Amino acid sequence: MTRYLLAGGGTAGHVNPLLAVADALRARHPEDEVYVLGTREGLEARLVPERGHELLFVDKVPFPRRPDAAAARFPFRLRHAVAQVRAILRERDIDVLIGFGGYAAAPAYLAAWREKIPFVVHEANAKPGLANILGARAATATGVAFEGTKLRGSEVVGMPLRREIVDLDAPARRDEAAAFFDLDPQRPVLLVFGGSLGARRINEALAGAWRDIVDAGWQIVHAVGEKNTIADPEHPDYRVVAYLDRMDLAFALADLIVARSGAATVSEISALGIPAVYIPYAVGNGEQALNAASAVAAGAALVISDADFTPERIRGELVPLLKDDPQRERMRVAASAVGTRRGAENVIALADRAQSAR
Repeated sequence: MTRYLLAGGGTAGHVNPLLAVADALRARHPEDEVYVLGTREGLEARLVPERGHELLFVDKVPFPRRPDAAAARFPFRLRHAVAQVRAILRERDIDVLIGFGGYAAAPAYLAAWREKIPFVVHEANAKPGLANILGARAATATGVAFEGTKLRGSEVVGMPLRREIVDLDAPARRDEAAAFFDLDPQRPVLLVFGGSLGARRINEALAGAWRDIVDAGWQIVHAVGEKNTIADPEHPDYRVVAYLDRMDLAFALADLIVARSGAATVSEISALGIPAVYIPYAVGNGEQALNAASAVAAGAALVISDADFTPERIRGELVPLLKDDPQRERMRVAASAVGTRRGAENVIALADRAQSAR
């Protein structure tokens, strides 16, 4: 029997791959013990117990960004958090640690290093976070989701994905998906989404050019987000929804996707072999553009900047792509080559290797 501690959380980008690996570990050897380390403030506090995994807590210790009182307290708070994790490692007799970044990961890496317990780092974004940059320096093995990610000693393992995506047979589910969205399964479908709250630029561009897409013979499923202010034209070929509750069915129906390029989104779309046009979120440190880079380099996707995604750009670049069946087929083949559905298994293989090296 092996005892695993999976550390990470804060955002969905850290929690979801962690949960995919936790589920895969439990499915592989039910007798193994799998624990999750997180903070009380992150999404993991809700999502981990919902999936039936035991969640253990460590204090949230943000890295200081400026020389202030919080920075002065940081060394003491970090030392306390590391002590918390070391106690957990001993009490639960952990054999191997797998970290996914976020607030829980940094003290976990330090604790595992001091306890001489092998640990693995997985980085979901093309631009690594600080916790994983530090952890990779002493990790037994390091895996990244995207080619070109600059992380010490890393190898490309892909993204651990949700089971409903890993197991999705899109052709077999197309009729069901078309019925769910009340569309024709025999005609092509453009899937458009920008996150749970929506993407204003994407929504406004579609509002100005959706009829050109429909006139090209395509149907549209457009998730506009919970804060959308774009009116639904109520056209039979243009389905406007606030949120995609059945993302599996949306993917099963999609012949081309327009979306933001979050790490999970790019990984899921590539794993399913769907051509895409990515509109990277313009706020942040540029990681979304980097996330899409490997898919673009492989010929699986196009990128249009947020500022340039306009109705005119849709008419001038997207609509011609919708009419170019051979080009989309080349993109589909390229996406299948660059993506993988075995991200969780690949991370577990790193953990197996780390444990055997012990």
